[in-house]
Amino acid sequence: METIRFQNWSRTLAANKKMGASSEKREFGLSEFRLGPKARGAGFRFRAFDSVGSTNNEAAAASAKGDPGNIWFAALQQTTGRGRRGRKWESAYGNLAASLLLRPNVDPTVAATLGFVAGVALCRALREIMPETINGGGDIGAGSGAERCVLKWPNDVLADGAKLAGILLEAQTGSSGALEITIGIGVNVVSAPQGLPYPTICTNELGASADAQKIFELLAEHWVDVYAMWDNGAGISRVLNIWRQYAAGVGNQVIVNVDDEIIQGIFEAIDDTGRLIVKTNDGQTKAIAAGDVHFGAAASIKSNERMDS
Repeated sequence: METIRFQNWSRTLAANKKMGASSEKREFGLSEFRLGPKARGAGFRFRAFDSVGSTNNEAAAASAKGDPGNIWFAALQQTTGRGRRGRKWESAYGNLAASLLLRPNVDPTVAATLGFVAGVALCRALREIMPETINGGGDIGAGSGAERCVLKWPNDVLADGAKLAGILLEAQTGSSGALEITIGIGVNVVSAPQGLPYPTICTNELGASADAQKIFELLAEHWVDVYAMWDNGAGISRVLNIWRQYAAGVGNQVIVNVDDEIIQGIFEAIDDTGRLIVKTNDGQTKAIAAGDVHFGAAASIKSNERMDS
């Protein structure tokens, strides 16, 4: 089994050297990242870090050196990460930061649907570690056991109504002209960021005992299944069907901020291209390809802010 351990060692692991990854010593006891048998059998590789600036940046650096892709980058801490729209995102030590570098031979519009692949794989991994009891929380995404974890369009996982994890998809053209995709994933494991305009939660608060390393292993295993289902885009309808089953907020009031345009109405569906379908308050049906979504109380707050502005 391919495993990297971080302990109170003064040397870099031989396995780490072989893969070109670096680590920092940290007083956090024994921790390890590993790929499960399914991920290894499918040819995926990984590099692990104790603390890193950005796992997406590590993926970009590997790509620049000619890495063929199908490689994960995982860390217990990320200090200079970024979220959607370039927002700063830092991760406390013990949380999971992971990025997957891919070189799919597909059109960019097809590659954009990989965010839904990541969402299904991540939601499945998090559902696997959820205890049966409910810890309270909001009205969107509350359930029992595995059902506590749901997907919030376009790229978040909620648990008990609060943000538990997020996904960032980045695309670029490599030196050879081939399309490169990096999928960044962050999971709140030991702590969740505070002071945000929406509730957040971590897996520890939910009563889950799995650490970041276990969540990573499960994520990489589920990725293999869902990525195979996606089948270079030919199976996106199957992936979207599962995504819809996990979707939060269908039929509820929603506010969507699209390039500073506020769209308010009822979240009706996700269409066959992954767009959010909203029936607006004036009776129109709008298909939204990208935007910031707010449900329930957060939607009410956004609506009030709009009226006050």
